[in-house]
Amino acid sequence: MFPDFLPKLTESLTESTSISFAQNIEYKSIYTPLISEQINTTFLSEGQGDTPILLLHGFDSSIFEFRRLLPLLATQYQTWTVDLLGFGFTDRLPNLKVNPGAIATHLYSFWKTLIDQPVILVGASMGGAAAIDFTLTYPEVVKKLVLIDSAGLKNNPIISKFIFPPLDYFATEFLRRPQVRENISRSAYFDKSFATLDANICARLHLEMPGWNQALISFTKSGGYGNFKQKLDLIQQQTLILWGENDKILGTGDAAKLEKAIPNSQLIWIPNCGHVPHLEKSQVTANYILDFITDN
Repeated sequence: MFPDFLPKLTESLTESTSISFAQNIEYKSIYTPLISEQINTTFLSEGQGDTPILLLHGFDSSIFEFRRLLPLLATQYQTWTVDLLGFGFTDRLPNLKVNPGAIATHLYSFWKTLIDQPVILVGASMGGAAAIDFTLTYPEVVKKLVLIDSAGLKNNPIISKFIFPPLDYFATEFLRRPQVRENISRSAYFDKSFATLDANICARLHLEMPGWNQALISFTKSGGYGNFKQKLDLIQQQTLILWGENDKILGTGDAAKLEKAIPNSQLIWIPNCGHVPHLEKSQVTANYILDFITDN
């Protein structure tokens, strides 16, 4: 029923959207300059159209974040989402460090292998920081940029300075606890009814993958994505910033700062919505993105 590389917990999914999404996840062995071994990279692609859309998920998450948004965008455009290096269900190789540079290199290799034409790049939360970094590194790949409750204006998290053995192991094991995951899930929504059992399973499926904690530790020790404030004026692409008015994860202060810092950008607030508009207000979010793509 499900691809065999997904964990057994996948069988506990109950919502039709999640089940259908899981059934259609694929993987491709990707060559990169990072390592001689190929990296089995998980992704999902649906739809057809001249301008591909590429969706990037947030921190300690997976492509399941886009189980509601992707099908809506795919009604008009070919839409892709991929598990970033070190995250989701993409292989975590023990001899490969996970940091922003490696993530960008792997993402470029994935894009070159399977897409190979300019994309509408959409990043949510940490995926927004990854999208900013990718746009600055490979500007020729990105036609337009969409940032959803995006990271990228905060300095490196101080916790990265304190994660060392054995504290790193205990920190990740704390994050693995079902109750902790449920609390994180609830805090991401304005409407707590979205924090269902199915949503909680979607949010922790990737924790079952081999090397999950080692990759998370590696990424955190790298410092993760810091503050792009001094580089944002280099982004020339037309940029749409979508932000939930009730974001309790990143707050709302950075939304206007991003709009001010990115030259050709527009900020749209989404009312009665928390940190994940692509899940909580998926149709509204899809409509804004589709309008943005067709707006010349």
